[in-house]
Amino acid sequence: MFNTISEVMEQYSVNTGKKAQYKFGELFARAILAGAMIAFGAEASNVAAHGIADVGLARTVAGAVFPIGLMMVILMGAELFTGDCMLVIGVAEKTISVKKLILMLITIWIGNFAGGALIAALIYFSGQYNYSGGCLGAYTIKVAIGKTGLSFGTAFVSGILCNILVCAAVLMAMCAADVVGKLFASFFIIFAFVISGFEHCVANMYYITAGLICKMNPGYMNVAAEKYGLSAEQLGSLNIKSFLVNNLLPVTLGNIVGGALLVGLPLYYINVGRKNKKR
Repeated sequence: MFNTISEVMEQYSVNTGKKAQYKFGELFARAILAGAMIAFGAEASNVAAHGIADVGLARTVAGAVFPIGLMMVILMGAELFTGDCMLVIGVAEKTISVKKLILMLITIWIGNFAGGALIAALIYFSGQYNYSGGCLGAYTIKVAIGKTGLSFGTAFVSGILCNILVCAAVLMAMCAADVVGKLFASFFIIFAFVISGFEHCVANMYYITAGLICKMNPGYMNVAAEKYGLSAEQLGSLNIKSFLVNNLLPVTLGNIVGGALLVGLPLYYINVGRKNKKR
């Protein structure tokens, strides 16, 4: 047994109105929870992949681990910015005003950031980045530099592609009628997105924050320079400005386009909007 995509889109349309009723505190708390859950998937994927030299194999291993974050979000009722880009359906259904939608997405985005940054800090103090003689800390810096080194256009398009898959995973999980089905539906799609190396703004709230934190440790910086050949210029390029301007801005915009304009609204129109017009 499973729910058809038409049934799922109708239910999602109803859910947008329910989410609009959340008080600020509840919405923000749910967003912090989601940011933390995605961060756990991200940190675990770094641990799994940091000792693997082959890029394809490393991404495959990371892809097998990272989906635990979205699995937790789906089953525990947290609010994730990327999936919630589809709340634009509420505007089409007139259950959410444009102003309300913007305020909700900003609240969720900030809450996700708070959750991801909190986990990055806690992981640092847990001593995890010391694994492999500090190589995990160095790898974390390397990953962050790679993400902040993308051009605006590359990060934007990668964000679009990412959220097409993430929103598909969310909707496919809603199609499943049992827990195992929801987990399987979300796992394989997120597995593909991680292997592909696409950019997810909430995951990057952990990855790059963790890189910035590790950069404050001279030991990790030395290992990053020695093991990965990162120059002083490359290490210096990782900063708050490059984090926000080079990565989070274009990736967030790309995620919005992918989730709202290429998944949410088209599926709403095909499965719900046209039916409403015929009535």
